[in-house]
Amino acid sequence: MSTIVAFHAHPDDEALLTGGTLARLAAEGHRTVIVVACDGVMGEATGEEATRRLDELRASARVLGAARTAHLGYADSGHGPLFFPDPADRVRFARAPLEQAAARLAEILHEESADVLLSYDPNGGYGHRDHVRVHEVAARAAELAGVRRVLQATAPREPIARAVNALRLLGLLRRYDPAAIATAYSPRAAITHRVDVRRFAGAKRAALACHVSQVRGPGRAALPLRLLVRLPSPVFGLLLGREWYVDPGAVAGGFIRDTIV
Repeated sequence: MSTIVAFHAHPDDEALLTGGTLARLAAEGHRTVIVVACDGVMGEATGEEATRRLDELRASARVLGAARTAHLGYADSGHGPLFFPDPADRVRFARAPLEQAAARLAEILHEESADVLLSYDPNGGYGHRDHVRVHEVAARAAELAGVRRVLQATAPREPIARAVNALRLLGLLRRYDPAAIATAYSPRAAITHRVDVRRFAGAKRAALACHVSQVRGPGRAALPLRLLVRLPSPVFGLLLGREWYVDPGAVAGGFIRDTIV
């Protein structure tokens, strides 16, 4: 059996991007570990709210069967044109020195004798600065720890672009950046692994629902998550029942695998 470490930017990313894969791997008897760079808190990490999202992460990990969770100790960098100063008690992940962050992750990889490291594609999916940093830190940490297999969690770019365009035409999407959509995630031809996780759709949806602060939070950002967790399992599985990865060492356009180990 293998040990798989999934490195994510924030609590809830583990459920959205790799939740089904982690649940499937755990069911098959593999050891899975979830590491997040950020605690999801924009301000100082004090008071009850400081640990809420990490508590939600641990609840999600239990649902997915993960054996361990860890936080690298960084603050959320935020997404958007403004890059706020660091809180007084810690550094925002996107400003963290690469070698420092990679050494922290490499220490966990050494402790776990990791066989596979899951990270993000070079675009960080949709370009969030913390997600891009995950890709950079994971690549360096794998070098430091001697982990030979790094798979980048992603999604096929083409259907996402079509869906975004349809929403725009229907007037349901107000903010639209064609340049960002054109470079988001990975082209279908680059994808090397398409993991069927429909049998674990219920676990993935339950893990996502553990992130109560995000699902029930204020503002329009929480609406998609609320809709997702309310979907019946068959419908949820139809929409989110496959997860995609790129093996940067594999030949693009070759055989697409259904398992990562």
